[in-house]
Amino acid sequence: MDIKSMYFDELNEWVKEKGQPQFRAKQIFEWMHKKYVASPSEMTNIPKTLVAALEDDFVCIKEEMRQTSKTDGTIKFLYRLYDNQMIETVFMRHDYGNSICISSQAGCRMGCKFCASTIGGLIRNLTASEMLEQVYASMRATGEKISNIVVMGTGEPLDNYDNLVRFIRLISDERGYNISQRNITVSSCGIVPMIKKLADEKFTITFALSLHAPADEERQKLMPIAVKYNLDEVMDACRYYFEKTGRRLTFEYSLVKGENDSVVQAEKLAKLLKGINCHVNLIPVNPISERNYCRSDKNSVEKFKLTLEKKSINVTIRRSVGSDIDAACGQLRRKYIKKNQEEADEIMRKN
Repeated sequence: MDIKSMYFDELNEWVKEKGQPQFRAKQIFEWMHKKYVASPSEMTNIPKTLVAALEDDFVCIKEEMRQTSKTDGTIKFLYRLYDNQMIETVFMRHDYGNSICISSQAGCRMGCKFCASTIGGLIRNLTASEMLEQVYASMRATGEKISNIVVMGTGEPLDNYDNLVRFIRLISDERGYNISQRNITVSSCGIVPMIKKLADEKFTITFALSLHAPADEERQKLMPIAVKYNLDEVMDACRYYFEKTGRRLTFEYSLVKGENDSVVQAEKLAKLLKGINCHVNLIPVNPISERNYCRSDKNSVEKFKLTLEKKSINVTIRRSVGSDIDAACGQLRRKYIKKNQEEADEIMRKN
């Protein structure tokens, strides 16, 4: 396991094995998680021999590209990992503070029809340190602190369960960055057993279900995972999550023109969610070139929202940020990979 992915007790054992006093573990942990240094060489109070040992297994990610919105200052980072895989991270500024949307996998195998992240499938899971580094590298780049974290970028977080849990525990450790778990949201397309397992962790994080349709047949058209777990099973898992944690549920609903944005479907959704302590987040979908799905028009979005409100469902329309950059999840990564593949193919043709 790499150094940055270690819990404090594990790091303590590592330091002991190196023949170093225990206080070194606290120093190293703070350098990584309070001061979020990019290299062990920046740990000025650590002996050089220990710095050299740290460098053998110290994870850092490299900024490959960034796009900054001229309208709201949102930044989309493209980061390169040690094995040259690319991941996206989005840094957003709000009145209440800065938030960040991080990726949990390089690629994704869930196959949601309107998402660019899943094109090309899953390459691999990210380690806890690679998830942490998206937060830390973005703060290093901007010089600004982050108050809210959303695990909703490329990948299905619950498909990378152990690393996700390790990330949550590390980022909220009081000896490190110490973010409140209440300021962390984890989004899933609905892997039922893992939702229940997450509930049993008794975290105080917010769980967000990517719902996107109010009935099984409609959901299956958009999300292959819905074939494996029907809505009754998914909603039962969500209720279990609330019972175990007491945390209000969030339901993400991407509005796709002509697919799931009618008033009738809004009424079905209200019926599905009746009696559940929840919030619905409506998201007009960002179109991507590889898919034929279109964003719902403003009138349809407003009608959908109003229908839910009339049924006493707590609902908001997600504020569009970074609309002048590659906004769709996975879009910048996909564009970069495609461009580089085309360039490589061109070189091969010339040779």
